[in-house]
Amino acid sequence: MIGALRKELLLQWRTRTQFMAVFIFGATALLLFSFGVGPNAEILRQFSAGFLWLGLLLSSTLTLAESFHSEMENRALEGLLLLPADPRALYYGKALANWIQLTLLGWALVPVMVVLYDAGTNRLPSLLLIIALGAAGLSAPGTLYGAMTAQIRAKQTLLPLLLFPLIVPALLSSVKATSLVILGDPMHALGSWLMLLGAFDAIYWALCGLLYGRVVED
Repeated sequence: MIGALRKELLLQWRTRTQFMAVFIFGATALLLFSFGVGPNAEILRQFSAGFLWLGLLLSSTLTLAESFHSEMENRALEGLLLLPADPRALYYGKALANWIQLTLLGWALVPVMVVLYDAGTNRLPSLLLIIALGAAGLSAPGTLYGAMTAQIRAKQTLLPLLLFPLIVPALLSSVKATSLVILGDPMHALGSWLMLLGAFDAIYWALCGLLYGRVVED
């Protein structure tokens, strides 16, 4: 798995301009959402958590849809499967690389959210942790569905249709936890939402790892 992760990180570094393009897309989405709400600072701050995750969600589809692009060239994926390695190791290497990329993307969008929505917080470490956990909930099933749709022409359309219904619980938990960090947590409910989000992540990563071998072999 370490070798697969190293390969994925090297590929992402070589295509780092794509990361910048996805970040610009996410920042533009946040800007458009702020225009839609209007100049009401209180409403902007109230909905900032939802807009942050909506921007990250839309951006993630671009990243995940292209995550298997290099493997599809010259039938490289079939060559990887012929190696004496567990397909789950290949999956977790890809999923971890996608998780790192989505986490960095979410962290990079935080300053944009603060500027546009006046959504500053003195609990920045908690916010960064929530983004990391939420990105894990996106990357695990997103990598699996990315493999399923890699050979389909309309993959950038089909991937969201398959992925969005599955990640609704993790997404709702991420939005609620982020909102508590930004707006305040008088009932001390943040820990419960983090535990729920962590449980969804554990289920996604275990189940998708088990299914990956069957998906790519079929």
